[in-house]
Amino acid sequence: MTSRVEIPDNLSPIINRGVSRIISEEEFTAMLQRGTPLRLKMGFDPSRPDIHLGHVVGLRKLRQLQDLGHQVILIVGDWTAQIGDPSGRSATRTMLTHAEVLENAESYMRQFFKVVDRDRTQVEWQSQWFGEFTLANVIELTSRFTINQFLHREDFANRYSQNQPIAITEMLYPLMQAYDSVVIESDVEFGGTDQMFNLLVGRELQGMMGQTPQQCFMMPILVGTDGVQKMSKSLGNYVALEEPPQEMYGKLMSLPDSLIASYYEYLTDVPDADISEMRQAMESESANPMDFKKRLARYITAVFHDDGAANAAESHFEQVVQRRDLPDDMPEFSIADVADLPINRLLAQTGLAASNGEARRLITQGAVEIIRSDGERISVSAESAPTLAPGDVVRAGRRRYVRVVE
Repeated sequence: MTSRVEIPDNLSPIINRGVSRIISEEEFTAMLQRGTPLRLKMGFDPSRPDIHLGHVVGLRKLRQLQDLGHQVILIVGDWTAQIGDPSGRSATRTMLTHAEVLENAESYMRQFFKVVDRDRTQVEWQSQWFGEFTLANVIELTSRFTINQFLHREDFANRYSQNQPIAITEMLYPLMQAYDSVVIESDVEFGGTDQMFNLLVGRELQGMMGQTPQQCFMMPILVGTDGVQKMSKSLGNYVALEEPPQEMYGKLMSLPDSLIASYYEYLTDVPDADISEMRQAMESESANPMDFKKRLARYITAVFHDDGAANAAESHFEQVVQRRDLPDDMPEFSIADVADLPINRLLAQTGLAASNGEARRLITQGAVEIIRSDGERISVSAESAPTLAPGDVVRAGRRRYVRVVE
């Protein structure tokens, strides 16, 4: 590992941009100015196989510090993932099998290293230390904290007051995450604002065990494409890193105008001054937000694919969404295979929807239509679905099409 690191003249991009809170900012700043490598911890629970742009906010901060010479340590939570993080949960999370965790971890790391440099990252699996834990170790760890401390945590407090169950394993979760920090001697741990309790437990446990308490570096929560709730796969308002280029570009173009500036701030390297000018231009209505949004969508699509894919995705969007032309090519399905299917099953079977549930949601939202070969457009509702004929095109949402053929 590098013995010295670069000390930037201006620390503001590190401690202010894409940052919600640092505990303690003064201590963290002093550590940066000493010019010695910091051990930067980020843990992830492979409870799901996908990373979305909400995760990228923190990963970009890791890469920023990694490029200065600091050491990134990725903790694969192959034990805590089986419990499930209770942060923000209103109910107990279903436990995963170890096989499910390993499968998710492989996918997760492939995406993680789209942002963070693999060659300069130290990867550690929790099973390296928890696999040797005995009952005596568990009792010794739990003896350092009280139930009362944990019940003051907001999500536990809410569930307790509403007589909702709280599993003992959920109480162990923040302790296990904290012990990770002790094992690797973390200097700084990264997480979203919803992780503050867990990060602070790690800071406190390190102090109890004679280590210098870690700094807690918290990133803001990225609002999803619906413009209301945090980006989440379960809410369907996410942009995944492995989305096809057209889908990624199209989802970003569906952002409310109010989110454009924050997406630039958290997900790009566009200078702060330029983002400030964008905000002013949109507020004064002296510029069209569509132009800023297209630039953003092209930028992010190019980062996770390439310039050619981003340009093609933009051309597709302009043709299909802005001009409402049909795409030049689209999947084709035989009339014999789809004619007798209920419309929700047809959408799921042809890939226009990820599931029957999403299909029903699209239909309810009025986002499904049939386009006849003569150009007539017929909306599909839950009550009525026109009979399909060869040459018809079925559209779901703004960007997904299939053609029915003989």
